[in-house]
Formats: sequence, structure tokens, C-alpha cells
Amino acid sequence: MSNPAIQMLEQGIEFVKRSGLKVEALERGRVVCRMPLAGNVNHIGTMYAGALFTLAEIPGGALFLSSFDAGKFYPIVTDLQISFKKAVKSDATVEICMEDAEIERIQAEATTNGKALFELRGELRNADGELVATSVGQYQMRQIGR
Repeated sequence: MSNPAIQMLEQGIEFVKRSGLKVEALERGRVVCRMPLAGNVNHIGTMYAGALFTLAEIPGGALFLSSFDAGKFYPIVTDLQISFKKAVKSDATVEICMEDAEIERIQAEATTNGKALFELRGELRNADGELVATSVGQYQMRQIGR
């Protein structure tokens, strides 16, 4: 049986659906996503920069769904910086993790103040495990109704 959160992440945004992005792991405090090279090739035969940007951005929402109560809170990406290190000629992956203590801090702060800021750092890697890009995302979690 498919996970509704994974299905929403992969199919809920048409652009992401067309890209073929897959959520390979989704658990509290951890998400792994894969972007296929097929369908995401640029004019020089490497992965399109927009596909890599999407791969860096989607884990913020995925981590939110696996770690926070979507009935009480919602996430907003406020900034995302990506630094490209190497051309990508294969599928690419990213793993984003957050410690339980940070999850609890964010949730407590958002409950008290109506919002909380947090940062997610990612390392995008090719099929050989080589670092191809790094990302730093700034997010805000907001309490619904505040």
C-alpha cells in the first residue's frame, strides 16, 4: 500500500510529477529523494539546473510531513541557495535530516509564537556518491489560524 504523504509529494505538484522525482525514504527527521536524469537533461546532456533545485527544495516539505502535525502547522520556504559543484550525468539524490531535539524546538516555538524559523542543509550526490551540489534552505513553520 502506498504512503499518502509520499504520493502527495510525488504527484501533488504537476511540475514535480513531470520531473519524475521519487521519495525513497520518509520518516521522522529524515527524507531521501531521487531525481532521475531521464527527462531532466539540458542542452549539453547533463541534468538541468532546475531539476537539481527542485531536488534540493522538495525535502523541506517532505520532512515537514514526516515530522510535524500538518493539522496544526504548515511550512513555507523563505530562501533556498544552491551551489553547483559538478555537472550531473546520472540520477541525483539528496538526504535531509533533522534531530528530534530540533523538531521539538521548532514545534514548541511555533506553538508559542505562531511561527518558527529553521534551516535545512543538503548535499546532492550523483549515482557514484560524488558531491554535485550543496543547498541551504531557510524555512518558516507557521501555526494554522495564527
